[in-house]
Amino acid sequence: MSIVNRIRVRKLALPAALVCALAAPAAVAAAPATSSPAADTASSTLAKPPASAFVEQCLIAGEQAQRSATFVGEMTAIPGSARMEIRISVLERLPGEIGFHAVTSPGLGVWRSAASGVKDYKYLKQVSDLAAPAVYRAEVRFRWLNDKNHPIRSAEVLTARCVQPAPPAEEPGMGSTGAPAEAVGAQMGA
Repeated sequence: MSIVNRIRVRKLALPAALVCALAAPAAVAAAPATSSPAADTASSTLAKPPASAFVEQCLIAGEQAQRSATFVGEMTAIPGSARMEIRISVLERLPGEIGFHAVTSPGLGVWRSAASGVKDYKYLKQVSDLAAPAVYRAEVRFRWLNDKNHPIRSAEVLTARCVQPAPPAEEPGMGSTGAPAEAVGAQMGA
């Protein structure tokens, strides 16, 4: 075999090996499980993260009073925990700002406790009257407390962003409904 043929064979062998390496985990994942139901339950419990946070709803509207975002924090009890707590802080970034800053409003950034003995705790926080254009996200903090109310573990998760685009600009001579200003006056009985 000439040197040129060996190089071609090596070039073809590498992609083929890569395809095989990538296909093997997919084949294992697609194979039916042969474990017992008890083992399946134990493995799914281990696979679930003890804490997660996400944006449940990001409502975009033309009027500020109608814009809102709903953020969710979820956590699962861990060995040794007697109580769990979640704190959701809403962060905002306005145009021209480099980073996010905390939004101050009653009820934000306050620790919310689950009742003692709860195994799965979910807390939702909706914020409304959002400015636009702006970007919002939540910083969700989690605490697991022992029976003496001392933290045994904590975590922090940032949610995805809720983007509030600039509202459409009103055209000159148009009312807020998009109809000519005269028509708006006529509709209102003016």
